[in-house]
Amino acid sequence: MTLMRSKTQQIVGVGGVVAGLFLSNPAAAAPANDNHTCANASGDAAIVACGRAIASRKFKGIDLAQLYYNRGVEYAAKGECDRAIADYNQAIRLDPKYMLAYNKRGDCHMRQGSNLRALEDYAKAIELDPTNSRAYKNRGDLYENLGQLDRALEAYDEAVRIDPKFSGAYFNRGDIFRKKGDFDRAISEYTESIRLEPKYADAFNRRGIAHLRKGEYERAITDQTEAIRFNPKHAKAFNDRCWAATIVGRALHQALADCNESLRLDGNDPDALANRGFTYFKLGQLADAIVDYDAALKVAPKHPSSLYGRGVVKLRQGNLEGGNADIATATAIQANVADEFASYGVAPVAERAPGSATPAQSAAKPAGDPVAEGAPGSATPAQSAAKPAADCARAETHWKSVEELKSLAAYEDHLARFPNCEFVTLARLRIDTLKR
Repeated sequence: MTLMRSKTQQIVGVGGVVAGLFLSNPAAAAPANDNHTCANASGDAAIVACGRAIASRKFKGIDLAQLYYNRGVEYAAKGECDRAIADYNQAIRLDPKYMLAYNKRGDCHMRQGSNLRALEDYAKAIELDPTNSRAYKNRGDLYENLGQLDRALEAYDEAVRIDPKFSGAYFNRGDIFRKKGDFDRAISEYTESIRLEPKYADAFNRRGIAHLRKGEYERAITDQTEAIRFNPKHAKAFNDRCWAATIVGRALHQALADCNESLRLDGNDPDALANRGFTYFKLGQLADAIVDYDAALKVAPKHPSSLYGRGVVKLRQGNLEGGNADIATATAIQANVADEFASYGVAPVAERAPGSATPAQSAAKPAGDPVAEGAPGSATPAQSAAKPAADCARAETHWKSVEELKSLAAYEDHLARFPNCEFVTLARLRIDTLKR
């Protein structure tokens, strides 16, 4: 009794033959209807229908294999991979050349961390159908998860060779180049993915991240806005737009709203908590920043940005011991974290700002202390002696007026007036952008 093919294939045309069968033999209608529901419905309705069709004993061989396969797909969609694998096993037992079953079983093995079994299943799927781009893409996903980026790229390349319109494979190649630090190539891959699938929210989000890594903050904000337009529940896009806007110091209250929305959608994301903490820091709400950094570290105790950001805030509050301890821990986890924050215009203590260490406190710190020795981007003792501490206290007010003007002359004037203060890196970035 053959009525349907698998969920990933087209329904077999049965026309009046099946209709006549139903009319002449009503007892056959129930299993046939269950087969149809199994192949075309989703969720529990499909699972129940598949089960009834299997139990009816009306189906054998390939037809029975398809019932098991379709039920496995639905179990996998619910996250019940043990049940899904059991059904895929039955499908393969009944039809040893069932390529789709090997591919889907590989997906479940990968989700369960059974990497060797997943690789074996993808290899078998490719052996059965060397033109199956999805199997190559899935094998690339596994290699990427294992950190084997070159092997992953080879698999994605093959997927694209087989199917030049496979937007997901371009997207994944973009991820590989982004992880390798080749942001221009990553942007090119994401752009091709978007060309093939113009409403691909994740591709806009990842391209925005690549622009962010290049310091192209306005482009990053534009891409995250598009990601949100196509997926209003994209927590990462709200988070990344919050981060980009905070770095450029533009519309900080709107940035805060974006971080809030990201956390409403995913309240346990340590990146979003850390980013909102950074936004509070930029707004001068230091106590709120500490609360968010604490929350992020509760979720991820070794989150370097949260540790470093909390350290900076503690230093601003005059808590030298706590601040230096956080900064030291963050640096031990991520050696370049100070440089990363410096690129955002933030150093542990650039000069004597409100709430920061006094010269006497700095002098009292032992060797090896970030404040005493001068962390990346902070003032040297000679610079501190040469410039009155009040200069950097005035830098923030001056920076706000410069940001309103947004002219090359204004940024160059700020850099000349406050060459050792908190916004120097951002000023240079603005100058470079305007000159380009």
